[in-house]
Amino acid sequence: MAITGLGHTGLWVYDLPLMRDFYERVLGLTVTDEDAGLGIVFLSARPREEHHEFVLQKGRTAALGDKQQHQISWRVESLADLRRFHRVFAEEGVRVQQEVTHGNAFGIYFFDPEGNRNEVYLRIARDVRQPFRKTIDFGLPEDEILAEAERLLADGGPAYQPVQ
Repeated sequence: MAITGLGHTGLWVYDLPLMRDFYERVLGLTVTDEDAGLGIVFLSARPREEHHEFVLQKGRTAALGDKQQHQISWRVESLADLRRFHRVFAEEGVRVQQEVTHGNAFGIYFFDPEGNRNEVYLRIARDVRQPFRKTIDFGLPEDEILAEAERLLADGGPAYQPVQ
C-alpha cells in the first residue's frame, strides 16, 4: 500500500461567488460540477484528465486572517505562463507576497480574496537543497530572469530570504 499522489484539496469559504470567480477567472480553473443547494463548487486545471483538483464550499468558520493551510501550489508549464500570472495579478490587484526562485522552481506566492496563500510555480529540472528561497522579479525579460536566478543560486549568501 502506498500513496501515489494528492488527488484534490479544498477550502471552506465565506463568499462562494467571489472565491469561484477568483479561481475560475483569475487562475483559469474550470468548474466541472457544482451544487448550489450545498454551496459547493468543484474545479479542475485539467478537466479531461481529472474531474477536480480543488473544491470550494460555503461554511468557513475561521476568521479572515486565521491560517487554515500553509499554501496551495498550482503548477504551470513555462516561464512565459508564470510571467503572464505576474501581469494578471498586477492587473487584478491580487496581493502578491513574494516572487521567488527556489533553485529547483520559480514561484509567485499570492493570496486569494479570503486571504488563503497560494503559489503558481514552474518546476526546473535541477536539485537544490531546500529551503532555498530568494526574491526575483518576474516583470523582467525572460533572459534576465534566468540570469538573475543563476546569480542568486551561485552567490553563496543565505539560502533563505524571508518575506519582506
